[in-house]
This record gives sequence, structure tokens and C-alpha cells, in this order.
Amino acid sequence: QVQLVESGGGSVQAGGSLRLSCAASRYTYSSNCMGWFRQAPGKEREGVAGIYIGGGSTYYADSVKGRFTISQDNAKNTVYLQMNSLKPEDTAMYYCAADGTCGSWYPGSYNYWGQGTQVTVSS
Repeated sequence: QVQLVESGGGSVQAGGSLRLSCAASRYTYSSNCMGWFRQAPGKEREGVAGIYIGGGSTYYADSVKGRFTISQDNAKNTVYLQMNSLKPEDTAMYYCAADGTCGSWYPGSYNYWGQGTQVTVSS
């Protein structure tokens, strides 16, 4: 059964940090690329970071480069998103996605999605 479970969201002040986790079922984790997307109220879902499970290559949107880091733990079938130097504009629901096209920021290029975890950054 395909399952993605996100955790780690919360409320922080600008400049703070959070680490999101995405625990995946074995099948989902082993397939191609996993990524993090976010969606703020009234805005379209946008890609944030991606990682190729098979080789570890990583991809970042320009808006988060140098601040966010995506990583994987194969023993736990888990992908992480370390978010540092958070800004109010990072406020959004963050979604984990699996079985996607590495480097693509188009949500339709991913086949499986989690329920999301809220990140709120106050100024």
C-alpha cells in the first residue's frame, strides 16, 4: 500500500529552523524521485526540493537554495527537509511526493502525495 506520512511542521519566528520528515512505504520509497512541494493559501502548489532515491542527486527551487536541504535515510524509508533561515514567505502547507520526475517542479509529474504538514513563519 502506498503511504506517505509527513511530520515536523510547526510555527517558528523568522530566522528559525524546522525539519520535516516524510516516512514512505517501502515500495513508494524505492521508486525514482521524491520531493517536497508547498502551497500557500490562494497560490498554486510549487516545488521546493527533490531527491533521486537511487543516487542521491538533489534539486532545489531558486527560492530555497542555500537555506533548505533535502536528504534521505534508506534504512528508515524516510526523506527529510531541513529548513533554515526561514522567512514569512515560506509559510505554507508542505507536501511530500513520490514516484516523480527528478528535477521537475510540476506537481503532475509525481504520482503519490502525503496529507501535508503546516509550516508557519512569523515576522
